[in-house]
Amino acid sequence: MDSKGKLSKILTYTILTVGTLFILVPMYVTIVTAFKTPQECSKSFFTLPGSFYLGNFKEVIGRAHYWTYVKNSVVITVISVAVIIFFAPLVSYAISRNFEKRYYKFLYFYIISGIFVPFQVIMLPIVKQMTKFKMMNQFGMIVLYITLGLIQSIFLCVGYLKSIPKELEEAASIDGCSPWKTFTKVIYPLMSPMVATILILNALWICNDFLLPLTILNKTPNMWTLPLFQYNFKSQYSFDYNLAFASFTLSMLPIIAIYVFTQKYIISGLTAGSVKD
Repeated sequence: MDSKGKLSKILTYTILTVGTLFILVPMYVTIVTAFKTPQECSKSFFTLPGSFYLGNFKEVIGRAHYWTYVKNSVVITVISVAVIIFFAPLVSYAISRNFEKRYYKFLYFYIISGIFVPFQVIMLPIVKQMTKFKMMNQFGMIVLYITLGLIQSIFLCVGYLKSIPKELEEAASIDGCSPWKTFTKVIYPLMSPMVATILILNALWICNDFLLPLTILNKTPNMWTLPLFQYNFKSQYSFDYNLAFASFTLSMLPIIAIYVFTQKYIISGLTAGSVKD
C-alpha cells in the first residue's frame, strides 16, 4: 500500500473514532448518571455508580403520567406507519410503471419536492392551517406524519421498483392475473425488504420526533408524546441531573431496541434497490 493509501486509511479511521466518541460519550454519561444516587451524581459525572440504583426511574414514572405518554406515542406511531406502508407501495407502483406519462412524472416530482423543504420553513404555515381546521390534537399529528412520511417512502419505493424487472408482470399477465393480483401476488412480496425499511425508518422518526409534537401538542399535556414529555420534564428538573438523565434513558430505550433488532432490514432495504444485474 502506498503512502497516499495509508494516509487516507488513517484519516478515515481518525474521523470514525472521533465521530464514535461524540456519540458514545454523551450516551455513557446519560446512562451512568441515570443509575446514580443524588449523592454520587454530585461528585462526578464520569465515574461508574456504586450500585445500579433504580430509584430515579421509579421517581420519574411516579411523578409524571409516563405510561400515558407511552400510550400516546404508540397510538400515533402505529396508526401513522400502518397508513404509510399501505399507501406508499400502491402509489409508488402506479408511478413507476407509468413514469413515461407526463401526469405521473409530474406527480412524482411534485411529491418528492417536499423532501427539499426544511420543516422550519413550513412550521408556521402548518400551525396556522391546523389551528384553522381545529386539528391541534393527536388526529392532526397523525395526518401530518402520514403526509410527511409518504413523501420519503414514495421516493424510496419508486427507486426500488425500478430494479424489479417488468417481465415478471408480463408473465403474470399472460397467466391471467389482473393488475391488482399481479401487484399483491408478485410485486408486493418482492418489495418486502423496502416495506420493512420504510416501516422501521418511519417508526423510528415518529417515535423520536420532537419538533412536530412541540408545535402541535405542547399546550395539551395529556396528549404529549415521549420526546415532548422528556423536554418538559428536563425543563422542570434541569438541576436534578439524576432524574433528568433517567427520563432521557427511558425515552431512549424504545428507539434503541427498535434499531438494534431491525438494523439489518434497514440496510438490506436501502441497498437492494441500488443493485443492478
